[in-house]
Amino acid sequence: MPLWTYRGLKGGIKTAPWPIAALTTIPGLPEPTVESCPPGCEQCAKSCPTSAITVDQQLTLDQGACVGCNLCIEVCPSSVLVAPPRLARAVENRDDLRRRGGVEPGQPRLHPKGDARRLRKSLFVRHVDAGSCNGCESEIGALDNIYYNLHRFGIFFTPSPRFADVLLVTGPVTNPMYEPLLATYEAMPKPNYVVATGVCAISGGTNGGGDHARQGLHGLLPVDLWVPGCPPHPAVIIDALLGLMGRER
Repeated sequence: MPLWTYRGLKGGIKTAPWPIAALTTIPGLPEPTVESCPPGCEQCAKSCPTSAITVDQQLTLDQGACVGCNLCIEVCPSSVLVAPPRLARAVENRDDLRRRGGVEPGQPRLHPKGDARRLRKSLFVRHVDAGSCNGCESEIGALDNIYYNLHRFGIFFTPSPRFADVLLVTGPVTNPMYEPLLATYEAMPKPNYVVATGVCAISGGTNGGGDHARQGLHGLLPVDLWVPGCPPHPAVIIDALLGLMGRER
């Protein structure tokens, strides 16, 4: 028996059981704990590099624009903002990513369009990098390693849009990638699904806007799922795709 085979068998199963219990100890994106800040205090909003925080009559933090830098937590003098030990999950409605104080996030439920039964056994994903910094690509690449082992769920990446059920988009959509992205979407069989993955694909993040890029997929494609994070944790992506298949998340 080759030595590497012996070491592999001796090491045992490395794939993490699903759901992954260790994820409950990872700090998630910031969330407000009260409805409003002390009068006149807007330090968190001023410190946010992506303008994800608004302080009007109510403090609102948009996790679809939050890059998780935690500067808002550091400058807050009243500990209004905290990073709870739970990862932000994908949602169907863009507005559900806007967190308000005193409101606990609900259990997101996804409702796949079309005949969901055809997705229950397998799902083929076409990934398009529309100008990402490659942070999201690093996490997506981890999905196929032995720890996350995406294939055990019947989910596979495909190089051709002709065989894809899901269009997984990262990046703010730069000008050179605008036409290829639309061509990929049009080449997919219907019904198909679009997943905006990461802050850049949702709202442009720190890389969107200007003369060379859009502000994410809003208004460009009909998005079925919004996956927050900069970049999203691999488990959050798996959770979103399982929800799209109508399986337990």
